[in-house]
Amino acid sequence: EVQLVESGGGLVQAGGSLTLSCAASGFGYDHHAIGWYRQAPGKQREGVSCIYGNILSSDTPIYYTDSIKGRFTMSKDAKNTVYLQMNNLKPEDTAVYFCGADKYCRPYDYAHSGHGTPVTVSS
Repeated sequence: EVQLVESGGGLVQAGGSLTLSCAASGFGYDHHAIGWYRQAPGKQREGVSCIYGNILSSDTPIYYTDSIKGRFTMSKDAKNTVYLQMNNLKPEDTAVYFCGADKYCRPYDYAHSGHGTPVTVSS
């Protein structure tokens, strides 16, 4: 059974940084993509970033949504933990952040998701 547990959210001032973690377990051969998505209050869910392919390879491309390019960096380690380093945070980044896993990258409707970790950016 795939389990995803996010952590690292919190309250930060605009311009600050946070690093989110997603501890993943139970991956099988059907799971080739792991990504982050978010849901801001009163808004639809939005894909943030995704790794598709061999998540342990440094050559595997990482996809980012335009609004966070240059500010957020997704990475992983050999223990199936995925990170989202968020720099220069803006109030519009306030949302609950989720990680998801599936056969392919999704905007947000992954087959498996965690419970999310909240991020609040104050102006």
